[in-house]
Amino acid sequence: MKTENLVAPRCLLGCLLLVWVLAVASQASAGDPKANWPQWRGPLLTGEAPLANPPVTWSETNHIRWKVKIPGNGSSTPAVWDQQMYATTAVPLDAGTDPKAAPTGSSNEPGQAYQFQVLCYNRRDGKVAWSKTVRQEVPHEKHHQDHGYASGSPITDGECVLAYFGSRGLHCLDLEGNAKWSRDFGRMQTRNGFGEGASPALFGDTVVVNWDDETANDFIVALDRKTGKELWRTPRDENTGWATPLIVTYAGRQQVIVNASNRMRSYDLKTGKQIWECAGQTANAIPTPVASSDTAFLTSGFRGSAVLAIALGREGDLTGSDAIRWSRAKNTPYVPSPLLAGGLLYLVTGNNPVLTCLDAKTGEPGFDGVRLEGLSGIYASPTAAAGKVYVVGRNGVCVVLKLGKTVEILATNRLDDKTDASPAMVGNEIFLRGRQHLYCIGE
Repeated sequence: MKTENLVAPRCLLGCLLLVWVLAVASQASAGDPKANWPQWRGPLLTGEAPLANPPVTWSETNHIRWKVKIPGNGSSTPAVWDQQMYATTAVPLDAGTDPKAAPTGSSNEPGQAYQFQVLCYNRRDGKVAWSKTVRQEVPHEKHHQDHGYASGSPITDGECVLAYFGSRGLHCLDLEGNAKWSRDFGRMQTRNGFGEGASPALFGDTVVVNWDDETANDFIVALDRKTGKELWRTPRDENTGWATPLIVTYAGRQQVIVNASNRMRSYDLKTGKQIWECAGQTANAIPTPVASSDTAFLTSGFRGSAVLAIALGREGDLTGSDAIRWSRAKNTPYVPSPLLAGGLLYLVTGNNPVLTCLDAKTGEPGFDGVRLEGLSGIYASPTAAAGKVYVVGRNGVCVVLKLGKTVEILATNRLDDKTDASPAMVGNEIFLRGRQHLYCIGE
């Protein structure tokens, strides 16, 4: 038989094999949370995307798949599931309801009304699939000049989208943008009118919202994801808090860990009963905790520095006990949350472009207080994928480093738009929200 007679069958077989591989990959992406970015700290709740392999280099003219204007204002991180990306925003009422026509920016003037919107974008081309205004009102207090009214990041589990606007409520939508239920928790009174910033947490069918403000009515509450029914509510004694709760599983038991200035606390996810508490954070404890299989890491960095590695499985008051595996009072973040990847804990210093890498088991530094040139301030939390660490500055510059205990900078990338939101990484793409635009960065 002549070899040319085999070409067509082999090509056909190769094409069929490619189609099958792509179909399997698409199904895995659609159903596997690790292949998506379902919430603001990613599928592992550590800042790492274990199945992603995004670009190392990009610019406004290189590796930008699409760039679209986003209406209104917000610093929330997008959520990505399969071929849809979800974002929250607060649009000044006089901007109208059309997300394509609405101007960017946000007013902090008293009396300004806003539409609080959930937006769904097609991942392939950045076109708006749908938009939903879940609340329209005049906010009862202002926000920090670097902040906004849409800082809570959305969550999706592939069945619904949860959008949290703090005093403007928690809203559950289906994947077509239809309202399923909403819950209102009242009006938060924040310290100095700095505004609200925490996101909810989701585990299975349980949604958790932490509500710490300047009143005496602080609480943490759990809701049924399907119905919005309240499952339990536990009082708390804290000042204003901006930290998103972390839900972890240890020894078959789910617990909700909350960072705060007075006390770090853990609650049983089923009952709301407090499991443990521990002192040791600075004022304005903002960063969300991260956790390994047996240790939770909680940190803060306003008017001081603190990071504590707390053993899971303990109960009671852990202050000063051997449950604290190690602690450190140097080079810790104010706003950005830590990154845990490859057994290493990465911390920004304050809101500055200074990075520290610690061994998660021992707390020993791999490198300590290294300045990253090109960045100007940091609000975004570091992320990791495919053995690389991504640190985004407020000036739109991203430094990419090799994951490890030594400093090896692979690239410094610049975009025109400034950004305070943390990136989301899925597949070979990075989704980055700037002040005015949404970017899809990909090969």
